[in-house]
Amino acid sequence: MLVPTLENDHVKLTLLGLSNYKYLIEIAQQPNLVQYSPSKIDTPENLKEYVQDAVDCYYQKAAIPFIVFDKRTSSYAGCTRFGHINWHNKVLHIGWTWIGTQFQGTGLNKHIKFLMLQYAFETLNFDKVEFRIDERNIKSRKAVEKLGAKLEGILRKDTLMLDGFKRNTCCYGILNEEWIGIKNDVFKGF
Repeated sequence: MLVPTLENDHVKLTLLGLSNYKYLIEIAQQPNLVQYSPSKIDTPENLKEYVQDAVDCYYQKAAIPFIVFDKRTSSYAGCTRFGHINWHNKVLHIGWTWIGTQFQGTGLNKHIKFLMLQYAFETLNFDKVEFRIDERNIKSRKAVEKLGAKLEGILRKDTLMLDGFKRNTCCYGILNEEWIGIKNDVFKGF
């Protein structure tokens, strides 16, 4: 599978792997960075396992994990992923996104999502992009809603968290036919 490099003036997304994940070790140790995720990344060993899982999914053609490089600060900021890629039904998820606290609120995430949505709809010609978010993660839910994604439903107690809590997961989606309107409205000037 050909791995794209997605970039604009603000951000560059390249394949995340065991050769470059070490750039994220310090960021991954920030407190509560993945508070609403069932993943553990706060030690170098845990982060390596997390990346190995992403790499395994990549080789199974079920994911494309990216390392995020912030061009404005010339520094690595975090990671994101296309996951649960269903090539037959032309549906994929965007998620597994975490960026350091110093990059949050800077517009970086919006640039990341623009590049990923553009690639999913305009290059891969997928029919739908989904986002799955912990119901309690209001900040991420609002961010996805600002992108034009629609809440399609809530999966009740579907994901076991590290602390033993079973979370509810909000399912958001954007359809291919909605993309041009979203691109022209939400991402005007990108």
